[in-house]
Amino acid sequence: MGIFEPFRAIGYITSSVPFSVQRLGTETFVTVSIGKSWQIYSCAKLNLVLVGPQLPKKIRALASYRDYTFAAFGTNIAVFKRAHQVATWSRHNAKVNLLLLFGEHILSVDADGNIFIWAFKGTEENIAPTGHILLEDKFGPSCIMHPDTYLNKVILGSQDGSLQLWNVSTKKKLYEFKGWESSICCCVSSPALDVVAVGCADGKIHVHNIRYDEEIVTFTHSTRGAVTALSFSTDGQPLLASGGSSGVISIWNLEKRRLQSIIREAHDTSIISLHFFANEPVLMSSSTDNSIKMWIFDTSDGDPRLLRFRSGHSAPPLCIRFYANGRHILSAGQDRAFRLFSIIQDQQSRELSQRHVSKRAKKLKLKEEEIKLKPVIAFDVAEIRERDWCNVVTCHMDTAQAYVWRLQNFVLGEHILKPCPENQTPVKACTISACGNFAVLGTAGGWIERFNLQSGISRGSYVDSSESRSCAHDGEVVGIACDSTNTLMISAGYHGDIKVWDFKGRELKSRLDVGCWLGKIVYHRSNGLLATVADDLVIRLFDVVALRMVRQFEGHTDRITDACFSEDGKWLLSSSMDGSLRIWDVILARQIDAIHVDVSITALSLSPNMDVLATTHVDQNGVYLWVNQAMFSGVSTVDSYGSGKEIVSVKLPSVSSIEGSQDNDSDKPIVNHPHSKDTSLTPHLVQQIPDLVTLSLLPKSQWQSLINLDLIKARNKPIEPPKKPEKGPFFLPSIPSLSGEILFKPIESVNEEKDTQGNELEKGRRKADSLASRFLQLLQSSSDLKNFSAFTDYLKSLSSSTLDMELRMLQIIDDDNDDGDDEQEANKRPELHFIELLLDYFIHEISCRNNFEFIQAIVRLFLKIHGETVRRQSNLQDKARKLLEIQSAVWQKVDRSFQSARCMVAFLSNSQF
Repeated sequence: MGIFEPFRAIGYITSSVPFSVQRLGTETFVTVSIGKSWQIYSCAKLNLVLVGPQLPKKIRALASYRDYTFAAFGTNIAVFKRAHQVATWSRHNAKVNLLLLFGEHILSVDADGNIFIWAFKGTEENIAPTGHILLEDKFGPSCIMHPDTYLNKVILGSQDGSLQLWNVSTKKKLYEFKGWESSICCCVSSPALDVVAVGCADGKIHVHNIRYDEEIVTFTHSTRGAVTALSFSTDGQPLLASGGSSGVISIWNLEKRRLQSIIREAHDTSIISLHFFANEPVLMSSSTDNSIKMWIFDTSDGDPRLLRFRSGHSAPPLCIRFYANGRHILSAGQDRAFRLFSIIQDQQSRELSQRHVSKRAKKLKLKEEEIKLKPVIAFDVAEIRERDWCNVVTCHMDTAQAYVWRLQNFVLGEHILKPCPENQTPVKACTISACGNFAVLGTAGGWIERFNLQSGISRGSYVDSSESRSCAHDGEVVGIACDSTNTLMISAGYHGDIKVWDFKGRELKSRLDVGCWLGKIVYHRSNGLLATVADDLVIRLFDVVALRMVRQFEGHTDRITDACFSEDGKWLLSSSMDGSLRIWDVILARQIDAIHVDVSITALSLSPNMDVLATTHVDQNGVYLWVNQAMFSGVSTVDSYGSGKEIVSVKLPSVSSIEGSQDNDSDKPIVNHPHSKDTSLTPHLVQQIPDLVTLSLLPKSQWQSLINLDLIKARNKPIEPPKKPEKGPFFLPSIPSLSGEILFKPIESVNEEKDTQGNELEKGRRKADSLASRFLQLLQSSSDLKNFSAFTDYLKSLSSSTLDMELRMLQIIDDDNDDGDDEQEANKRPELHFIELLLDYFIHEISCRNNFEFIQAIVRLFLKIHGETVRRQSNLQDKARKLLEIQSAVWQKVDRSFQSARCMVAFLSNSQF
């Protein structure tokens, strides 16, 4: 195990697979694919409600029905009930490209023209298809749909433009339509019977009557590209929405047979899916630009407007940084977007506004991409001034000015910083002072200038008189840093010269020469160490005060992409194009850990609490999170990871942080029964949730007070003993009971008790009667039936003090001798029998993993009261040993399943969110 373990990926909204929409009651949900996993959003506010586990390959098609989700990956189809995989259908020999929900069946179509019919009700038992259809060799299926009211019939579109009607019950082709000469990309059914809309690759939409094989109307897209998605409105308006490969959504009026409106900047790339909600004027669209948008038709002119949306980076991020004490991540991507991601609540993620980009693009008749700022190549942030003025400064690709942002309002600032107006060159480096008042910029021409962030006014430039021209460096400025007291400013040039300046006086104080070209510098304000990344693949650490090199780290075999210090300055993390992430111990001057990933890291950032590491990767649109295991293991880094010379290959974090079926053979069918795992422990029980524990849903105080009952009793102990009243009222004698019911004694039994007070046999009888409580009766009956549900429900209904008294009533007090005869006599005691039954009950419940936290609290209380008794009795020792084995096995599984989650919980508690 390395120091950093994969946790999860954020920033993924959707991929190039069409979504699946279903309605449950009054709510509508949409299931989308995100690579190898899938997510379910609630359409009311596009909130994320469920994330599926990771699959071995990318998802190629999706379908959903109630709690079931069907995902085609490779040649297999995974069946999920909520987030748990219950079966894998494996019968296809080619890649499965299409899935269709057909009543209580699923139709799957592969690239070779095989159609399999699967019955998904009772998937745990049925893993074989109920039917198979083989299409013609020349027919390459491209889409499949079910026309409304057509019993057992589906329509298949092909890549050569033909259309066929099949009966899946008789497995016969009923009719082949004339078709068109262009490849069919999509086909949907309309609210009118016998009418379908067909979208073709030549940009034409054919509204066709399939009953008479007649063309009703044909629409043509004004933009080039294929028609990739279609949807009919069902709220009474005769509208047809079509999406193309150019990202444009067209709205067609079917009554007037003309174009009604166009959403030109709906998406940046090809439209994948369109869906009109049932009886609502709302259209939902998804695209390969990693976004889902909802449009509402409520304007007077009938044009749609954006209602709500969820989006992420449509191109790989270039640089990232933690913000807000590690709760958020600022990310800048190649898609010209500057975004803020929340690692706690996904709904808080958003893109920072660039001030009315859509309106300006529409007014100038340009694309939004042309209006947006160019991609950010470097930025810095100061949290201290978030509420006062702009606290972020960004440098953009091939841009001679820097921009400021106000994170409090998530908007672009009003000032534009333009260094050296006489000789403008692109800004390459920037930093904000520790006080948050100043921004220092460095350009490709070697110019360094300081600006006031509040006013945006220049406060002077840094000039080295020894240079041939009036500038700071003879070449590009690759990095700038300021110390924590605004005393020093450090700058680095591309040619390897590091210069230390007086921050206020702007005078050069000292200079260092690295000896090779530099690509990046990282400065730690607390310890004053400067790390330089050079072209010779060596990381050097300099003490800028002592003006000497103090550390040198070698190990990377390709270009170093990024580096960062830990908050305490003890670690230096670096990434390279060789796919490695290395952790260097600054104090020990050596590498302590290294991991290798399949996709090279382009940027990284470690949270201030050092518990989460964020990385970006080549050609990946998301941000990947890793948890620091060293913070939670309790073992020192030096002892645990040793020299750290070995490089361990690690997979990238998944979106769900739940591993799916990677270890399973994808060529064999898989049936995961809920009771098929851990059969060595519990062969007769069925777990509610596979691989996880089920909590009792009791209030925390009810089970936690069992652990701290002694403290509660000591706290509630009265200061003075109760005083007997001088003249007390007459009370009827009653039988004490734990249930709270008052049971009065008859006078005869009271007199009899007084007469036989000294009889030892009568004492034993009364003790036996007191043991025969409802607690023990339910325990005995549940043990006989091998079903402890009734006993568990009774325990939940008891208060903490009552449950404690019930357990203490079984306590053996006069068992002080260790002789053999005494042990035989003790074995005949009824208390031992019930203690043994309680151990059986604990073994059963822990194996089932039901009411987990409640049972753990009862076990602790039980061992505290009866631990000595269990130690003395040999038969109880065997039960206790079995309980220990099951407890250890279950905790290992729980610890392994929740390892990342526990780290994240600790992270959230440390972040004080």
